[in-house]
Amino acid sequence: MSSAPAPDPPRPTPPTGASPGALVRWTIDVINSHDAEALRQVYVPTIRARFPPRTVRGADDLVAWWRGVFAAVPDLALTIEGLAESGTREDGEVFLRWRLTGHHSGAEWEGLEATGAAVDLDGMDHFVVQGGALASNFVIFDQMQFARQIGLLPAEGSRLEVGLRRGFNALARRRR
Repeated sequence: MSSAPAPDPPRPTPPTGASPGALVRWTIDVINSHDAEALRQVYVPTIRARFPPRTVRGADDLVAWWRGVFAAVPDLALTIEGLAESGTREDGEVFLRWRLTGHHSGAEWEGLEATGAAVDLDGMDHFVVQGGALASNFVIFDQMQFARQIGLLPAEGSRLEVGLRRGFNALARRRR
């Protein structure tokens, strides 16, 4: 006797009539569940998301971007550290301060092979909500902090970093 595969759990649905801040909180909850496809429900089709490595345009590409992030950092967790919102229920802005933790232990991400390193980043987002959906997002985080954590850059104050700075400064003096 074979058993049928269990059906997929129902996909979360965004809160109806939510304030911009509540919509962003729901989005963070879905990010923490790693359900990239569910995020599509809160994106306008032409959403523009500006991340430090690149700008992503359109709901399809943004969902694919999140799939890549979840594959690269399988234990990703995003914590809201602060949130401020303005506007109406349909149109407004949200500023979000967050902390992201996890391990770069999965797939390649943005051309970087997984290192297994722990990641602990602080960042901020500026969301624009139009018609009750996310129309744009501008994301800021310290890329050098990330690069040091995964081993792309040497640790701050290490002999290698001191040597790189000296070499850079020597080149800069030469170019002047």
